[in-house]
Amino acid sequence: QVQLVESGGGSVQAGGSLRLSCTASGDTNSISCMGWFRQAPGKEREGVATVYIGGGSTYYADTVKGRFTLSQDNAKNTVSLQMNSLKPEDTAMYYCAADFYPKCSLYPAEYNDWGQGTKVTVSS
Repeated sequence: QVQLVESGGGSVQAGGSLRLSCTASGDTNSISCMGWFRQAPGKEREGVATVYIGGGSTYYADTVKGRFTLSQDNAKNTVSLQMNSLKPEDTAMYYCAADFYPKCSLYPAEYNDWGQGTKVTVSS
């Protein structure tokens, strides 16, 4: 089993930046993919960005391409999401997730382990 702890959320004005980090512990050798998902009030959880831990390939939702960058530090079992040019519609609870299968999709249902989430608020 894997435990995930997120950090870095907060409030920022539109156009600003935030950096989220997620550190995994436990059975980290079994992880193939890690990623970030978000859920806005009244909406379904959606994929933001995922990374294949073994090869480094990253996948982004169209809504964040060019603005968000996902990076990984394998030595620290950490993935980070750099969010630039933030928009009010990016406001949501952001969750880190891990999957044992090397698919790295943006579909939340395919992920086994989840963090508690960190809140991001972007004001206009």
